[in-house]
Amino acid sequence: MDTNLEMTGNTSSKPKDSVISVKNLYKIYKLGDERVRALNGVSFEIGRGEFCAIVGTSGSGKSTLLNMLAGLEKPTKGEIILEGTHIEKKNENQLVAFRRQHIGFIFQAYDLLPSLTALENVALPLSFRGMRRKERNLRADKMLDMVGLQKYKKHKPTQMSGGQQQRVGMARALVVRPDIIFADEPTGNLDSVTSEEMMHLMQNVVRKKGQTLVMVTHDDHLASYADRIIRIQDGKILSNTLVERKEEGSEADGTPVGANEEKTVAPTE
Repeated sequence: MDTNLEMTGNTSSKPKDSVISVKNLYKIYKLGDERVRALNGVSFEIGRGEFCAIVGTSGSGKSTLLNMLAGLEKPTKGEIILEGTHIEKKNENQLVAFRRQHIGFIFQAYDLLPSLTALENVALPLSFRGMRRKERNLRADKMLDMVGLQKYKKHKPTQMSGGQQQRVGMARALVVRPDIIFADEPTGNLDSVTSEEMMHLMQNVVRKKGQTLVMVTHDDHLASYADRIIRIQDGKILSNTLVERKEEGSEADGTPVGANEEKTVAPTE
C-alpha cells in the first residue's frame, strides 16, 4: 500500500448517507478542583460504509471519544446520533439493547473465552439473541471462512497465534451483522507484518459488507488504510480528511494500484 498521500484540495465534510453524527460533544472530568476537558466541543459525521480512523497520541481524547460513540460513557454535553438514534438520551438497559442490535467491537486484547473454540467464541454473541445453536454455528462457520481461519475452527485461543486470535475477534464482531464496528487499537498487540495483514482484512471485509468501521489508533501508517482520517489533539478535532482511492493504475504509468489521495476538510463547528 502506498502511504505517500497527496493533498488535493477541500471538499464538504458531510457524507451523503451519515450513519454517525456527533454535535458539539464535551466530556469534562473533575479532578479535585480542576476540570479536565477530555473532549472539548467535538463535531463530525461518518458515512455509511466508511472506514474511519480516529488518530491521536496518548491523552488526546481518542479513546474517550470511542467510548462516547459506543455508549460506554455519558457525555457532559452534546449529541451522539447513531443510525438516527440519539444514544446520549438512552439509559443503560436501552444502550445494551441498542449495542446488541447495531454495534460490533474489535478489542486490542482479543477478549476471547479460553475454554471455548474459535467457532464457539464467534457464535457466542448470537446466543444472546436467542438464535438456535445450529443456525448460529452455521453463521459463525461462514465468518471464520471469511477471515481465513478455515483450519482453526476447533482450536482454542491458547492454540492460536495473536494474529489468529484477532481474526477470531473480528469474526465475532461481524457475526451479528452490525451496522457499525468499533475497533480500539486492534493491532496493538500484533507484530508489524501481522498488523498489515489485519488492516488489509479489515479494509476488504468492511467494503464487501458495506459496514461502517471506526478505528482508534496512534499509528499514522495504519490510519492510511481508512477512507476518512480524523485527527484529535487535546480533545479537539484538528483535521477531518477524506481519502480518495485510485482503483486503476500501473507501474508503467507511474501510478501504483490502490494509491491514495487525501482531501482535507475543515472540522465541523
